Amino acid sequence: MSEAKTKPTQVSVEQYIAAIVDSERRAEVESLLKLMCQATNQAPVMWGPSIVGFGKYSYSNASGRTGESCAAGFAARKGDISIYLVAEGPSQQVLLSRLGKHKMGKACLSIRRLAEVDLKVLEQLVSESYAEVLRRHPCSDA
Repeated sequence: MSEAKTKPTQVSVEQYIAAIVDSERRAEVESLLKLMCQATNQAPVMWGPSIVGFGKYSYSNASGRTGESCAAGFAARKGDISIYLVAEGPSQQVLLSRLGKHKMGKACLSIRRLAEVDLKVLEQLVSESYAEVLRRHPCSDA
């Protein structure tokens, strides 16, 4: 069975953010970092070269594959910011309807600019998703 490619690294979150060339995107990522630290009550850790993760949990899927992942996280992409909401919280659909301009995949919320979303709603989305990960995986290190 193959090993997961995305793992915690020793890379500095500050260096990752400082390397973002677009000053507006860098400022948004700094704001998002503060929001996610507050929502999860966790210190950020780089997962692979581009994901800032908060907490971690162990998983196993139907095929028997096991691994670890961050319980919440984000990545600054060129066109948008990807926010990883691993577990659907109890009021996720209602919160998404109030969030503002976004796209939601299975576990990835994409936004172009933080100014286009309600930050209080975003913080609640992250907080509820994080709490749901802890509920589903009580032995996690989140």
